[in-house]
Parts: sequence; structure tokens; C-alpha cells
Amino acid sequence: MIHPTAIVSKEAKIGKDVEIGPYSYIGKKVCIGDNTKIGNNVIIEDYTTIGKNCNIFHHTVLGTIPQDINFKEAEETQLVIGDNNIIREFVMINRGTGHGGGVTRIGNGNFIMAYAHIAHDCMIGNNVIMANVVQLAGHVIVEDFACIGGLAAVHQFVRVGAYSMIGGVSGVSQDVLPYILVTGNRAEPYGINVVGLRRHGFSREDIKAIKQAYKIIFRSHLSLKEIIKELEKEESPYIKKILEFVHSSNRGFCR
Repeated sequence: MIHPTAIVSKEAKIGKDVEIGPYSYIGKKVCIGDNTKIGNNVIIEDYTTIGKNCNIFHHTVLGTIPQDINFKEAEETQLVIGDNNIIREFVMINRGTGHGGGVTRIGNGNFIMAYAHIAHDCMIGNNVIMANVVQLAGHVIVEDFACIGGLAAVHQFVRVGAYSMIGGVSGVSQDVLPYILVTGNRAEPYGINVVGLRRHGFSREDIKAIKQAYKIIFRSHLSLKEIIKELEKEESPYIKKILEFVHSSNRGFCR
């Protein structure tokens, strides 16, 4: 299933029933899992691992060295991609840096649309949707089931919470709390991600609790310390998740 025009390093490990299209390049120390499809003119550079049942479309570039002026080419950093991912045309994902943990990691079941860029040391969870031309700077963390709209740009070291949604053409310079919707040139909250929560099976009671937390955080005009005290009174596991996120935020969150 490897096209005769493809160039595949002898050091690469190719699983069962892998398809590699015309004029693609697979570098040394690359590992590709079973049933993965590699399209035409794809470049997969050294130290990249791709899981099972992935679909990598034409002209994608994976595992190239980071766009980081401090990176030294001798660093054997990695790009690790999980199972069941769809990566569309012209996506570029860089491997990690030695000073940033050494790994760029993509989880399972993600849908990354055309022309998206995921920079060095990013950590993408599971079942994330990234629309066309999303741009993630280095060290960004995107938690499970987040959705990022087309042409959005996310600042380095920002964390995007689980089940949140970023509107298209947004500039995100601070963390995005779980479950909420943000949008804008400098992203601001615009309510909770009700449609996304319903689609993922959140009950009415759960959504009501999250709405109440949203009101306390964004509409009460309380200080952050007072907000935390109010949220600590709630028993919902989803509010506890929000509290954990707030406590661990280094950049502050969109408010």
C-alpha cells in the first residue's frame, strides 16, 4: 500500500494496512500505526509517532523542527499523535523543544481542519475540533472536547478548557474556562457553550449549575477571591473542575 514514488526511510516502522500516497516522505525513526492513511505529498519528519486509524490528508507536514530560535537541531524531541485522528490538507504540526518538555502531543479522535498550525510543545486532548486556519502558538494546552473556530489565534502558554468553544477570527491571549463560549479580537466570554454541552449529554441540572457559576464569575462584580469562595460552596463536579482550572491558571482567564 506504499506508492512507488513515496520515499520511506529504512528506519521507519510502518504498521499493518498502512497506505502512503504518491510523493510522500517518511523520515527516520517515524512510527505509523495500523490502518493509517497517508495522502499525497505528505511530509512526516524524524521522531514522529502516529497511532492507528488516522487519516492524514494531502500536503500535511508533521514533525518538522520548531519555529523557535533557541532550538538546536541536535535535540531529539518528538511529535506524538494518538489514534483515530483526522488531519486535513496543509496542516503543520511541529515537534517539541528540549526546554519545553520535548514533546508535542495530540490525543485521540481529533478533527484538525485545513491549514491549521500547532506549534511546539502544544498538548491537544481528545475529541477536539479545530476549524480551518486555527493557529496555536507554542505550549498551548487544549482540553478534551474543546472546539476552536476558523482563523482563531491562541497565544503561547494559553490553556483552553474542556467543552469550551472559541468563536472564529478570535484572538485568545488568556485562558478559556471550561464549558464557556468566548469570541472577539481579544476574546471575551459570551455565555456557556450550551449547544456543545447538550450534544455531549450534559443534563439540564448540570447546565443550570454551570450557568450559575458563569453568573458568579462574570456578572457578580466580585473580586477573584470572593468568586472562589462562592464557587467553593457548590457541590457540582463541573464547578469543582472550573475551580481547579482557576487555581492553576498562570495567565489569568478571559473575563
